[in-house]
Amino acid sequence: MASTPHQNPTDPSDLTALKGHIPLLGLTGGIGSGKTTVSNLLGRLGAGVIDTDLIAHQITAPGGIAIPLIQEQFGAKFIDSAGALNRGKMRALVFTNPESRKALEQITHPLIRQETTRQALKLSKSGKPYLVFVVPLLIESGNWQGILDHIAVVDCPEDVQIARVMERSGLTKQDVEKILAAQASRAKRISQADTVLHNDRDLAKLEAETQVLHQKLIGFKTNQSTSS
Repeated sequence: MASTPHQNPTDPSDLTALKGHIPLLGLTGGIGSGKTTVSNLLGRLGAGVIDTDLIAHQITAPGGIAIPLIQEQFGAKFIDSAGALNRGKMRALVFTNPESRKALEQITHPLIRQETTRQALKLSKSGKPYLVFVVPLLIESGNWQGILDHIAVVDCPEDVQIARVMERSGLTKQDVEKILAAQASRAKRISQADTVLHNDRDLAKLEAETQVLHQKLIGFKTNQSTSS
């Protein structure tokens, strides 16, 4: 759920069995940076993609496995008329109440981790050349660096991020700025990246950089690390 903070740092400890057997790419970036665009490109090139943000939305959609637990913990007012998580109300709560944020994470994180692991193990047996874990708060979590073979950061100017998120979600500029403030800075993400993909409105450039990244992972040997 990209519109709530600290929602997707998945503990990858259950994925250690894959280490050394198939290349593992972590894909991250700030909200509105273009992670989905890049992961879709990599998927079309043949990679196995596991999107933890998509999983978070699935478990909090109508009928999602997290909904009964969220309703029990927070009350029916945090479930919308369709039976999904009311993201606006929950976002407002967790931004101002750390205990509520922690309670939400205790519900969602184990479910996200379980589904992430299930998808990864399934894809690892399907002949995919490498796996991509799309993790919005990969850097913030501090949990992934020991298992991933390569970290790619999708980067763009902050004003571009804000405009994209406002356009797609209807959030105010102030709301988006609060989300950005809860995420790692551009400089911190870039400092931990093996590859930086630039998504500043030049799609052809982004596609070319993504193709280079794909070729790097195709040629990756599981007993060594890659670098830019």
